[in-house]
Amino acid sequence: MRRPVRAAVVLCAVLPLLLASCGGHASRSSSATTSSGRPSRTSSSAASSAASSSAPAPPTTTAPAGDAAVEAALSRMDPRQRVAQLFVVGVPLTALASGDALVQQGVGGVFLAGRSTASTGDLGTVTGRWAAEAPGPRPWVAADQEGGQVQTLKGPGFGLLPSALDQGRLPPQQLAALADGMGASLQSAGVTLDLAPVADVVPAGTEHANAPIGFFDRQYGSTPQQVGAAAGTVVDGLGAHRVTAALKHFPGLGRVTANTDTTAGVTDGVTTADDPQVALFGALAGRPAAPMVMVSLAIYSRIDGTQPAAFSPVVVTDLLRGRLGYRGPVISDDLGKAVAVAAVAPGDRAVRFLGAGGTLVLTVVPAQLGPMIDAVTARAAADPAFAARIDAAVRTDLLAKEHAGLLGG
Repeated sequence: MRRPVRAAVVLCAVLPLLLASCGGHASRSSSATTSSGRPSRTSSSAASSAASSSAPAPPTTTAPAGDAAVEAALSRMDPRQRVAQLFVVGVPLTALASGDALVQQGVGGVFLAGRSTASTGDLGTVTGRWAAEAPGPRPWVAADQEGGQVQTLKGPGFGLLPSALDQGRLPPQQLAALADGMGASLQSAGVTLDLAPVADVVPAGTEHANAPIGFFDRQYGSTPQQVGAAAGTVVDGLGAHRVTAALKHFPGLGRVTANTDTTAGVTDGVTTADDPQVALFGALAGRPAAPMVMVSLAIYSRIDGTQPAAFSPVVVTDLLRGRLGYRGPVISDDLGKAVAVAAVAPGDRAVRFLGAGGTLVLTVVPAQLGPMIDAVTARAAADPAFAARIDAAVRTDLLAKEHAGLLGG
């Protein structure tokens, strides 16, 4: 979510630079860009059948029976409150007080939409209030803090960040220091979820034609090795300060020529399930810092050409969770304003994403929250298989919140 100013078995073998950290998959983690944070240039289709809720539940990581914090949190929520935990809703940075009502409703998280020059201290006052007012688990507080043209927060205490492309050119120790500073500044402002880093690989020579990523220098490099090394450093720097990263945009936006924020039917006709770009996400998602993974709204014709990736059980459940073994939270790219999904009713967007195996629905349009929760609640009441998916998703989210320190009193 950022809008710039100018317009699996092969994981470690494919990504040698990640070998040191490729030791098993984390128990929670998401990726993709959101509508207000992405370059406004071109995206996807609204047609296609909804995910079948009768399919087997996705292999998410749910809290073990002995996880007292998760079980205690669940015991204090009714069914609708549990569903509300699966939504991250936009709050304009120019009207932060509007987030109070959302937090008091018990939403799973808020997304800081737009741009701000407020200090870390001033933002920390607001996010601290939200933490205190939440009726249940503390909400995720998310932002698009990548660097370059996609930097939501620029006030005192944050500093200006170079673009991802320039970050990828820094010496390893210098990038590690920059990533640590990013994590420290976000933590001091009460931001607990950074919708970064971009893990998309843009082939050399195609940058200008790649509307959502390369055109804005949002990529760390042109090979999986370059991107993996830099993005992994950022994930670790954020995690050192209990800021959860969100790898985006699975299974990759490095080869498309249009932007899903502004164009329907954006299609990648090259990427396959065994592509090194796909393997990169699996390797990064296994880091100890436990990042989330954000799913793209583009269509991948060689993986599932019938619908956007965020609505596809083939992409989310079979590929990400099954083949790559990822067990953490999967967050959608923005399902609020993106043209890629505009032809689908808001409630159906949420149902289809969660039915595909997703965890957190991201919408920058607060007015969509009610219809989305209504649709998900109704579907769960009528369909036991879908209800099981919702239960698994809530537990996966709460386990990630426990890891991030958001379940404490």
